[in-house]
Amino acid sequence: MKVLFSNPPWWLEQVTVSQNGTSRDMCLAGIRAGSRWPHTIHTYSTPDNFVFGGYLPYPFFMGYASTYAARATGAEVAMRDSLALRESYASYFNHLREAGYRYIFIESASPSWDHDGQIIFAIKKVVPEARIVVTGPISSKGKEIMENFPVHAVIKGEYEKGSVRVLEGEEGVIEHDLLTLEEMNNAPFPYYDEVIAHRYWDDNPRGQTAPHAQVWSSRGCPFKCIFCVWPATMTGNDPDGTAKRTVRHYSPDYMEAFLSELVGKYGYSSIYFDDDTFNIGNAHVLKMSEVMTRIGLPWSAMCRADTSRMESWKVMRDSGCYGVKLGFESGNQWVVDNIVNKHLDLEYATKVVHEIKRLGMTCHGTFTYGLPGETKEQMLDTKRFLASLPLDTWQESGCAAIEGTPLSNLEEEKVQKVFPGAVADDNYVVEADGAKKWRELAYSLANS
Repeated sequence: MKVLFSNPPWWLEQVTVSQNGTSRDMCLAGIRAGSRWPHTIHTYSTPDNFVFGGYLPYPFFMGYASTYAARATGAEVAMRDSLALRESYASYFNHLREAGYRYIFIESASPSWDHDGQIIFAIKKVVPEARIVVTGPISSKGKEIMENFPVHAVIKGEYEKGSVRVLEGEEGVIEHDLLTLEEMNNAPFPYYDEVIAHRYWDDNPRGQTAPHAQVWSSRGCPFKCIFCVWPATMTGNDPDGTAKRTVRHYSPDYMEAFLSELVGKYGYSSIYFDDDTFNIGNAHVLKMSEVMTRIGLPWSAMCRADTSRMESWKVMRDSGCYGVKLGFESGNQWVVDNIVNKHLDLEYATKVVHEIKRLGMTCHGTFTYGLPGETKEQMLDTKRFLASLPLDTWQESGCAAIEGTPLSNLEEEKVQKVFPGAVADDNYVVEADGAKKWRELAYSLANS
């Protein structure tokens, strides 16, 4: 039995972009599996012509599910990341015709769903015998998908165990069935291959050297930011922000074996830990710093400012960490507390940035605009706060409403109690593509 875990092509249009007085043709394309907030992005790549550079995330859930399903079922499993291949629709469908897959798993979310729904219909015409399985945050609409699309099953949440259940005969909507901590640490390492292993890239935080590996050392996050996708839909089941959220750590032994194999096979020059929050728990930070000291490569991580001790930033630095990403979301404390529900003290977070810079590390900050109930003056507060920080780089995006998150369920009374400042007033624009929303917001804020 042949099985495909597929991240299909997502092309929109070719555009001409002016940079430093020079015009250059680019494509507007999509980023899907591997991104917490799938979105559209300009790329120098064109269909069937990969050009290195620009944000391209490794599809974590898909990579782990591919090897897990292969080991558990004995099926002939392949993972095809068309976004890393930058293949055209024609090349993709030709591959499906020739390969003869019995099952095709596709990960999707709100920003790509209109496109991906059409892809599903097209796949069914090209290979009508294939059974299509939908995964990803869009699975929160599982019943609706089953009723309106030629789909064999929809798997909610991370989908290692769900994919095995489907390959063993189940169909329909498969509810969340997450790996236990023991299962996670006994699972096979995720899928990589020679063609795409070096293509994944994230410019930030500054200091990345290619080729770099994007990896997880944990799954989940206990915090309940209103827009955050994976803890609500994938590593947990909490669409309204009222359930318990947890974090599961990979053991140091698992991570050292995984990283040693990865570096040995593919010769990576640096490691980026793209956990939801790498530094949840000081003990994990210290253990992973010990692992990275033995691995001996420069590394970076996605962190929070306040979930490990101040002195641990130096431990990270001494073990080879050259930079971190920190989420601030807003520069207005009221917005952080009452709309985002992040529980982050911005004054303390500012001290952390200065400490990170004092240690000689780089720091990348993330900010979002256009939250429900947020005023224009509060957005300008974020602009002012950002300008006050000694950040090396930063990301500004529009707040994206992805299916399965509290932000997508604002009308529910339970959500309103947890996020009292989140009001869908006349100024709030609902948009699933945060990059598109920011393109529309940026001009207005720049001219305020």
